[in-house]
Amino acid sequence: MGMIANRRTFVAAAVFGLASGTMLGLGVVKAEGTAKEVTIDNFTFGPAELSVPVGTTVTWINRDDIPHTVVAKDKGFRSKALDTDDRYSFTFTSAGTYDYFCGLHPHMTGKIVVTP
Repeated sequence: MGMIANRRTFVAAAVFGLASGTMLGLGVVKAEGTAKEVTIDNFTFGPAELSVPVGTTVTWINRDDIPHTVVAKDKGFRSKALDTDDRYSFTFTSAGTYDYFCGLHPHMTGKIVVTP
């Protein structure tokens, strides 16, 4: 019985240690220049708003059966018409808020918030 109790104690301590380390962020490496995705589906961008650090590449993927575009309101980026499963990527090199829309369906809007 003593050996079983010791194993349980060891397993419980190991699980607690791993959980604590994860919650404290120990051993987590942050990659620079991360990548994020926005899906285009049912005439919406999802997520509608995305917050990313400078250097992130965002990829839009069209899951609709009809073409869409991705156009920055400030004209900083613009995709060609994306057919089903087509992708468009843009790397954000400056902090700021980037509002965008579909040039073919202007009611479709989204926002990328780029943090320093």
